[in-house]
Amino acid sequence: MHILVIPKWYTGRNDPQLGDFVRKQALAVAQQHKVSVVFAVPLPGLAVAEEQELSEVDGAWELRCYYRPSTASIGPLRKLINLRRYWRASWNGLQRVFRERGMPDLTHVHILVRPALVAWWLKRTRGIPYILSEQSSEYLDGTWQAKGPLFKTINRWLFRNAAAVTAVSTHLGDAMKALGLTTDCRVVPNVVPGTELPLPPPGDPRQFLVVADLVDRTKNVSGVLNALKMARDHGHDLRLTVIGDGPDRAHLHSVALALDLQQHVQWLGRMANADVLDVMGRTGAVIVNSNVETFSVVTGEALALGRPVIATRCGGPEAFITPGNGILVAPRSPDELCAAMITLATGVLRDPAAIRRTVVDRFSPISVCATFQTIYQQVLAHG
Repeated sequence: MHILVIPKWYTGRNDPQLGDFVRKQALAVAQQHKVSVVFAVPLPGLAVAEEQELSEVDGAWELRCYYRPSTASIGPLRKLINLRRYWRASWNGLQRVFRERGMPDLTHVHILVRPALVAWWLKRTRGIPYILSEQSSEYLDGTWQAKGPLFKTINRWLFRNAAAVTAVSTHLGDAMKALGLTTDCRVVPNVVPGTELPLPPPGDPRQFLVVADLVDRTKNVSGVLNALKMARDHGHDLRLTVIGDGPDRAHLHSVALALDLQQHVQWLGRMANADVLDVMGRTGAVIVNSNVETFSVVTGEALALGRPVIATRCGGPEAFITPGNGILVAPRSPDELCAAMITLATGVLRDPAAIRRTVVDRFSPISVCATFQTIYQQVLAHG
């Protein structure tokens, strides 16, 4: 089958981390099928109006279509101009797919809204069915509910026109059903990378790692800083490394300074996934302190590398964490997080091979590809 992938989030020059989990699903499918990716994204400072960048990795043909975003001062006008530029960049990318790759059998949309509008247009004009895969936490944290009626109407219409709908977790799928977006939602988890890498030896149990976008209302990195401060005040020499960037970076640096943690917290900024895994393989344990997660790829990556994980009961990590590979704590509870950090710092859960075994079977590329293949075949069989 020729599968056209149109994602809202994908790695690129705009952000080496954005949508890496979407890309891993696409690469998993590419093990068995012809996969063409068209990713249109604004790139501030682009010298020309549009620029295409083609790469072929592990069987996937990836076309990144960058466009220069509008700088109009009037918000609605800027959004309208950017929508037009997105559409033009996407269409130019699709034309190249048709010329060089042939007509797709099916379009696979990852995350609404604009990619789904493009897929609907292909369905209407070319008769190509599309499926929707959702990963966004906006259905869980109240963001979607706060949208206007027109936005919600368009969303429901796009869902109704999809030949199939998938979610990355049962928790997310149930939320989408409750919002009336779909009545039938298949769960297809993210690929957990790292299982093919050599298993590193246990790291220093006093060294913790957070990998997250620095959006504190979602990722609650400030809660990790507070828990670290509490543990150190109790005499435990714990340290923290943070990988990621985002709008709350300056605020979080100021929190660390106010807590007198500047000598005990290392900020590495954004990193490519391979570099993230390298750092992760040398840490003692990983912390996922989110208030909401649809899946939590970071949890899976850590377990695949044999690192124990402390994670909140926030919707995603519960699918991974067992007493043999980590500790679950309540969201927004620095006391519980502190206690869990102290527990792991004593050196419990130090068997990397046993921790890795908890994720290999369910979250491998082969498993994810097989699940999507079944869905593709059902969609095309019902034409």
